Amino acid sequence: MKRNRRISAVAVLALAALVTGTGAGFAATTIPSATPVATHAFDTAPATATATAPTRSFQGTLPEPTGPYAAGEDVIHLTDASRPDPWVPSSGPRQLTVTMVYPAVPGTGTPAPYMTLAEAAGSIQHRKLPGSSGVTPQNLSGVTTHAFDGARPQRGKYPLVVLSPAYEDPRMVLTSLATDLASHGYVVALVGHTYEDSGETLANGQTPPCAICDDPARLDFDSVTASRALDVSFVIDQLTHGNTAWPLAHLIDKHEIGMAGHSLGGAAAAATMIADPRVRAGVNMDGAFHPAPMPGQINRPFLMLGAAANHPAGGDDTSWGQAWAALGGYKKWLTVAGADHFSFSDLDLLLEEAGFPTPPLSPERGVVITREYVTAFFDQTLKGFHSPLLDGPSPNNPEVLFQH
Repeated sequence: MKRNRRISAVAVLALAALVTGTGAGFAATTIPSATPVATHAFDTAPATATATAPTRSFQGTLPEPTGPYAAGEDVIHLTDASRPDPWVPSSGPRQLTVTMVYPAVPGTGTPAPYMTLAEAAGSIQHRKLPGSSGVTPQNLSGVTTHAFDGARPQRGKYPLVVLSPAYEDPRMVLTSLATDLASHGYVVALVGHTYEDSGETLANGQTPPCAICDDPARLDFDSVTASRALDVSFVIDQLTHGNTAWPLAHLIDKHEIGMAGHSLGGAAAAATMIADPRVRAGVNMDGAFHPAPMPGQINRPFLMLGAAANHPAGGDDTSWGQAWAALGGYKKWLTVAGADHFSFSDLDLLLEEAGFPTPPLSPERGVVITREYVTAFFDQTLKGFHSPLLDGPSPNNPEVLFQH
């Protein structure tokens, strides 16, 4: 298990470091002892890997959504006046940047950027990506998302799904999943947890760096997930109490709300469900639980979807076993053969497009599997549509293993 962690840490190299504090991301999942190895690899490997190669020109493209709708996008800024920022109290009330992705009419709106130039620059600076990689703030912010600013919304009401990224990951690394959910008839709130990643551009135009990334080994991740639960409940409040926070809030069916997260964001999904009964279904993608839920705390549907090397039944991650035993509602424990920690976000795909090594599972398959199973789960639990994909192994997805 530790050997697999070291291999994946070297494999993700510079691009994963570009958009996430990867060593700490591993710490937030299953093998804390591997953290120093991963961190050291990112401090040294990029220059070695690119020293003899010519400068590349990175051009990133995310896969198109697969549903019948286009994906519209708005970025909104929210301030919780009742709560000081938990990590930098001197900054004042908690500020959040949220990307809203919604079912839209095809052919309307203008292409949405992947992130702001400042967010891209912060990502590059966070792990000191060398210029020889060819990844610049301009081409990183310009990754093709297949989402459209100002697109005309489809009529109707749609379930709300909140997405929370991994520790040190900006919210944008879940864009592939967000656009696909929107294309299948969901409103998606992609939450940036300020001061917890490489930078989220706030309403005042500032893009503050991570304030809690310096020493992940000493960080209380239970406190981080509890804080994220407060973030998410506040976002839900703002989106379901009138239309002041977002002009298109009328699209949301406030009685059908789910949440999915990657790594620490997956742990935050569980913490949010415990704290907020409005969240009716949750998904943890390849993250350890911080803490594992206790019996009786979550009696609503929950999906655990992770890398087979990280989360086999009876494996090293005891938090998944504890969570499984405690979950009282409809539940599934699925793992994906050949996946690594980043197969469930945009990161492996961007890594491949930048010319770096990838895990045995192709990044394209990682995106397909993540989209299909997360959408099937929410179709069944929020829309009431039976999803045969969740009944058992599928010949179309032989990599997906039903652990329980």
